[in-house]
Amino acid sequence: MSSFNVWHYMVLIVIFVMFIIGIIRALKEKNQKMMYSMLFTVILISIFMAVFSIFVVNKYTKHVKLYNLENSRLLSLERISYTGIVKNVGKYPIGKVTFEIKLVNKGHTIGNVKAGTFYKPSGFLGFFTNGFGIDKSKPQTVVKKFIVARNLKPGHAHQFYVYFRFPPYFSSVAQFPKVTGD
Repeated sequence: MSSFNVWHYMVLIVIFVMFIIGIIRALKEKNQKMMYSMLFTVILISIFMAVFSIFVVNKYTKHVKLYNLENSRLLSLERISYTGIVKNVGKYPIGKVTFEIKLVNKGHTIGNVKAGTFYKPSGFLGFFTNGFGIDKSKPQTVVKKFIVARNLKPGHAHQFYVYFRFPPYFSSVAQFPKVTGD
């Protein structure tokens, strides 16, 4: 769950007051069918507004930056490791910081196109084996997410180290790092 700050509570209180007013107005309705419709609508709109407002407040109050990102490839273990520093540059604490790295194989952009890079033919047997997790295709994009810090206070930084298997068939890799705070 996300760590709430003062803005979360203010928005949720406003939505709760609107919810109470809507419930009172619905209960004063004389027509029974209309009362149930109004209750359902008030509940549905209040839930939608509460969930949406949490995401909006998170987006505008939780700011985290990534510094000194370095990677190294361990060829003997077929792994790649990333080290760096995440810093809370906002005014409010962050519950968890997520580091996402996206690796894209650019082998085909430099003229290294091999048969089967874009089209993977499948036969009758492939219809049955794909359901068992036996997939012989080689994905050209790898996305990994890691939680690298928890309860990061404003102005504080945290160093991290993550690693994962590097696909051995990748060549000339493009890397797209992204860090988010929740």
